[in-house]
Amino acid sequence: MTRNSLQSDSLQSKTILLVDDEQELLNLLTTVLQSEGFRHIVTARDVANALEVFQREHPDLAVLDVGLPDGDGFTLCTYLRRLSSNTTLPVIFLTARNETIDRLTGLRAGADDYLTKPFSPQELVLRIYAVLRRCYPETSPVLHLAHCTVDLDNVEVIREDKTSVFLTAKEHTLLSTLAANPNRIVTTDHLCEECWGSTFGYEQSLMTHMRRIREKIEADPSHPESLITVKGLGYKLIVTD
Repeated sequence: MTRNSLQSDSLQSKTILLVDDEQELLNLLTTVLQSEGFRHIVTARDVANALEVFQREHPDLAVLDVGLPDGDGFTLCTYLRRLSSNTTLPVIFLTARNETIDRLTGLRAGADDYLTKPFSPQELVLRIYAVLRRCYPETSPVLHLAHCTVDLDNVEVIREDKTSVFLTAKEHTLLSTLAANPNRIVTTDHLCEECWGSTFGYEQSLMTHMRRIREKIEADPSHPESLITVKGLGYKLIVTD
């Protein structure tokens, strides 16, 4: 598998939230994105439903219609970023309006891109890829931590004394998820979702796996320098390079 295909697979694993009051458009966009390889697509038809879906699914990118039955996409964008652990949540606005004032409002709201209806679904796909690549740059397969190097491709930890130890599948998934957000908090829910496909009932298992990872990557697992617990939120991986 090439590095480009690995990168595409990483991007296609991101969760995309589509918000539009036209169910037919949501169905079409979902079908197109699935045909492109995106595996996690969630939809909503108004602000209230979007907030509910967002809190449940924790999407990595939102595509928001500007005109919604119970509000507007600009305000929704603000709400979502307040709820998100990622305060720079990537957002693409869709609108039937093409006025300059709407584009300026979208930019002030923090839009990463702006697409005017009618548009080609394939154009939206290309813009989604562009925004994802910009906001989630490819993670290096080699992580340099305080007391070791982690080779994600070979699922191996090389310690300061040159000894090595291998990661389990779950440990590799957790470290890869943390490495995709270096030096930033990754929520407990997001880690559980990535590792077990659910946010319910896995917190104790997560803590156990994190303890085992620390035993492999830390000089003193009781006083971690690389894998930090952020109480009440999640974990942070401190990457030195």
